[in-house]
Amino acid sequence: MEKELSIKTGCDRGLCKNGIGRQDRQLNTYDWLADVPGNIDTTDLVEVQFKHTRKGYYHNVNKLDLKKGDIVAVEANPGHDIGVVSLTGRLVKLQLKKANLKSADDIKRVYRIARPIDMEKFHEAKAREHATMIESRQIAKGLGLKMKIGDVEYQGDCNKAIFYYIADERVDFRQLIKDLAATFHVRIEMKQIGARQEAGLIGGTGPCGRELCCATWMKNFVSVGTSAARFQDISLNPQKLAGMCAKLKCCLNYEVDGYVEASRKLPSKEAMLQTQDSDYYYFKADILAGLITYSTDKNIAANLETITAERAKEIIEMNKRGEKPSSLQEDGNRNAPAGPVDLATQENINRFDRAKKKKKKKKPRKPEQNTSAHDGKE
Repeated sequence: MEKELSIKTGCDRGLCKNGIGRQDRQLNTYDWLADVPGNIDTTDLVEVQFKHTRKGYYHNVNKLDLKKGDIVAVEANPGHDIGVVSLTGRLVKLQLKKANLKSADDIKRVYRIARPIDMEKFHEAKAREHATMIESRQIAKGLGLKMKIGDVEYQGDCNKAIFYYIADERVDFRQLIKDLAATFHVRIEMKQIGARQEAGLIGGTGPCGRELCCATWMKNFVSVGTSAARFQDISLNPQKLAGMCAKLKCCLNYEVDGYVEASRKLPSKEAMLQTQDSDYYYFKADILAGLITYSTDKNIAANLETITAERAKEIIEMNKRGEKPSSLQEDGNRNAPAGPVDLATQENINRFDRAKKKKKKKKPRKPEQNTSAHDGKE
């Protein structure tokens, strides 16, 4: 019995607890090799995550027994920084390829597991970030610079601060760096980010109800164009297509390849279908279902007929031969072919608004009267 319980609760069934790590970290990667023997010994590289989406890769030269979730002190320039180990073993090499590091010198060392004195200084640095951001915005505004400082990140030893800023044009912030260094007495690093990166730093919930992709798993941002919406027949409404960053949603690219492939099976939108009764023009299409709706008028919906893409191609070939079918439907039936069923239309949706009928209270029954005659005889 004990052996059976150990098998069910081990890492060989379901998600391994050693591979999940801290779920409060952005861009978290599940280490599906965490329970494989010898996985950590394959490389001395570890992935360390810092504030928000900033990650770094380091050599474990001291052969420390590091696991996902350990807080470590790593080499920085200057001093040291404090981060959380987010990945170890073979998967680090794969992540390293995505990072596109220019040289091996960019990979520094892991000093040690963070000590209490390191954590005290780390918490002190984090406590200064918000006030520093507010004051730095005022300094930039006083210099008349057209930029927005979105976030500030202090290094773990308080020797350096990274200022993340957004600017539409090139900004000369040489004087700003001097003023920031004189005010906060730390080494200053300015890092420009875009609107999408800012949304990833801040985080939030998208219209789909889930946390933003840029704040959870997306590492690279691919350009999104309105053509992706056109391929999917999505209304070009800027308010619906824009995400939290006021740019086009990244998820518009997720299914566009499937729509492009499915649209190749549809006839041209410019093709006109001729029947014995009238001419039909393209009105709309259900790309994934392969259904096309035609109208007898080019501009408005009139006498709509829905047919399959195969039937539309068949009619186009008939028209090229000079033939005209009696109707768009194969059997002459003008009913639309069976497509996806909308369950919301199966019943009256107003049924939820109906008031419950009050139950009538039953009147108490009167006691039956004895109408039999009593003659007084026992």
